[in-house]
Amino acid sequence: MDTQIWYAIFSTICGGVNGAFSRLGEIRTLGMLRSRFEAIPTAFGKHLVPGHGSQPKRREREKEDKNLHIDKFSDIWNAFIISLRDEDLINNRERDLLIVPSSAGDTSVFQWPPFLLASKIPMALDMAKSVKKRDEELRKRINQDPYTFYAVIECYETLLNILYSLMAETSDKKVVDRIRESLEDSIERQSLVREFRLDELPQLSAKFDKLLTLLLKTEEEHDTTIKTQIANLLQDTMEIITQDIMKNGQGILKDENRDNQLFANLNLDSIKDEAWREKCVRLQLLLTTKESAIYVPTNLEARRRITFFANSLFMKMPRAPQVRSMMSFSVLTPYFKEEVLFSTEDLHKKNEDGISILFYLRKIYPDEWKNCLERIKFVPKDEESLKSRMDEISPWASYRGQTLTRTVRGMMYYRRALEIQCIQDKIDIAKLDRQRTTTSYQEGGNIVDMALAIADIKFTYVVSCQVYGMQKVSKNLKDKACYLNILNLMIMYPSLRIAYIDEVEAPTKNGTTEKTYYSVLVKGVGEKYDEEIYRIKLPGKPTDIGEGKPENQNHAIIFTRGEALQAIDMNQDNYLEEAFKMRNVLEEFGSDKYGKSKPTILGLREH
Repeated sequence: MDTQIWYAIFSTICGGVNGAFSRLGEIRTLGMLRSRFEAIPTAFGKHLVPGHGSQPKRREREKEDKNLHIDKFSDIWNAFIISLRDEDLINNRERDLLIVPSSAGDTSVFQWPPFLLASKIPMALDMAKSVKKRDEELRKRINQDPYTFYAVIECYETLLNILYSLMAETSDKKVVDRIRESLEDSIERQSLVREFRLDELPQLSAKFDKLLTLLLKTEEEHDTTIKTQIANLLQDTMEIITQDIMKNGQGILKDENRDNQLFANLNLDSIKDEAWREKCVRLQLLLTTKESAIYVPTNLEARRRITFFANSLFMKMPRAPQVRSMMSFSVLTPYFKEEVLFSTEDLHKKNEDGISILFYLRKIYPDEWKNCLERIKFVPKDEESLKSRMDEISPWASYRGQTLTRTVRGMMYYRRALEIQCIQDKIDIAKLDRQRTTTSYQEGGNIVDMALAIADIKFTYVVSCQVYGMQKVSKNLKDKACYLNILNLMIMYPSLRIAYIDEVEAPTKNGTTEKTYYSVLVKGVGEKYDEEIYRIKLPGKPTDIGEGKPENQNHAIIFTRGEALQAIDMNQDNYLEEAFKMRNVLEEFGSDKYGKSKPTILGLREH
């Protein structure tokens, strides 16, 4: 008994010390995530960004790499947050609060996710109202919180950027120039508090909020009514600045050489630019979000995944190689006759208690259901109206059940992750512009094509659908539906491969017929066909030799490629953010820390 007590004490102490040195639990809550967020890009660069072969001018390289790592982290973080939105774990507002803008580089400070900057501008406005004597006091109070400083600088520079983009006349730009020069000059002379009525800034903030709302609602740049409303808002805004806020700004709006009214001619070409609209959304969030974003996201699963991903970046792991140098691998999933995709009938069919699958899922995932309706832009009037959008609702329900659709989506995150990482590797190698945007990747056609090709070389996904051939020719409606759903998966994911056992009646030498068995691999082609890639003759029916599931895997192993094989059951899932770490995982097989006894089997937690 004493031995067990001492062993428990010893294991607790050793485990605690080892966990502390391994930095387990570095980030356990959203509050800790907010406080440590600035360190996350550095941890990301240390583990998930491939190292350089040579290190010339190390200090310069480190400084250059730090900016590059932040850019790369932003791309990965955004892909992660967008995947949470696609999975309906967060809503549009939460996505906008969590995402890093693709217009990074438009301001002199790094643009952190808005959830870190939420409520900072209203707080800064309150600080400005309370300071009556010295600029130094205001500067000190703003600089106490670095995120408040970042928010103030970003709002100011983004606002100028948006205003200049709207103005078509040189005379209008000169008005903004005079206000900007007067403001910056007073800041430089430390006379801002004396020359400006800072207690009027909330009124100005409200006007800018109305302006941004109007700009985001605008669809056509040639709408005369909208132009008039925007022009009126801009005129009111300039009058508030020059008359209510500036103590010496009465003459700024006067121009004897002006031929027309102020802001009579506006340039609204930018309203269709996604990056520009994203900038307006972000600015409006910073100006209007008064409550703290400590509870963003509200979904518990989204919180768990965000904190787990952030925490894992601080743990010890092998550094990721470039995609072209990583170990290639395949994923193999056995499938028999389980559900592929919930049909409309399946979702609305009631059990003995009068409860349908769709009703049940809506009750246990109420926030995700609401997010789904927001994503598909649909407000159901009643239960019957849902049937008109079942093409979009069926996948939502299937992703929350033990279906093949859920597993395939999860495993194909590997390929998506490799594509993004390969693009980053290629852009790094080519030494392109550091201040790139996420959408600029799509413009580099050659790099994207190369990334797709390398991702296909490094990753293969084979689903062994044992009875796919029989389902294809079956007259049973359920079997036929399974075949069509599997075919749709191949068309949705062109790199997905389906292996199955084909039974063929073949003639013998004595004139009789006998069953011949083949392992067949197919892929999706076009919009509604599958195409045979390989056909391998088998000595007999494989499932007669051993058990069904392992033999279903064995006959398909020959179609897998690469140096590593991951076996995934039909009821498992995967996450995009975890797929980004697959390069690190595969490095464990070749790690020198194991000496000559390198591992051959590696276990991963199940999703």
